[in-house]
Amino acid sequence: MRAYLAVAVGGLIGTGLRLAFDLAFPHGDGQFPVETLVVNLVGAFVLGWLAGGLWTRPTTPTWLKAGIGSGVIGSFTTLSAVMASLVVLTREGESWLAAVYVLVTMVGGLALAAAGLRIGSLLAHRPMPTEITDAGETL
Repeated sequence: MRAYLAVAVGGLIGTGLRLAFDLAFPHGDGQFPVETLVVNLVGAFVLGWLAGGLWTRPTTPTWLKAGIGSGVIGSFTTLSAVMASLVVLTREGESWLAAVYVLVTMVGGLALAAAGLRIGSLLAHRPMPTEITDAGETL
């Protein structure tokens, strides 16, 4: 039950972030959907980073993984927005732009997910600080 609640709350957070991003960086029909591309590439990297790092720790609760992965990242990044952008670009006669968009989305998403996975894995294997001094230094 905790995982379902975490996904619901995470979905609200991710959807709110996505709406804020879309409002801050709008695009018109027939224009390259930069904001959708950026959101999905960032999401691919963050999900890779989490999967390679935080989620490999045995102490990370399953509900937290579900809430962040399926909830926040799943609602922040949307395949439906990619498909809608492709349909609009094609309808507007920008088939070449649609092809570039899908290529950059797929190749860039895979590359950034792999990079995030690698970085997350490297960071996860660093020893965690055990104590922090008053000066903020790690012992």
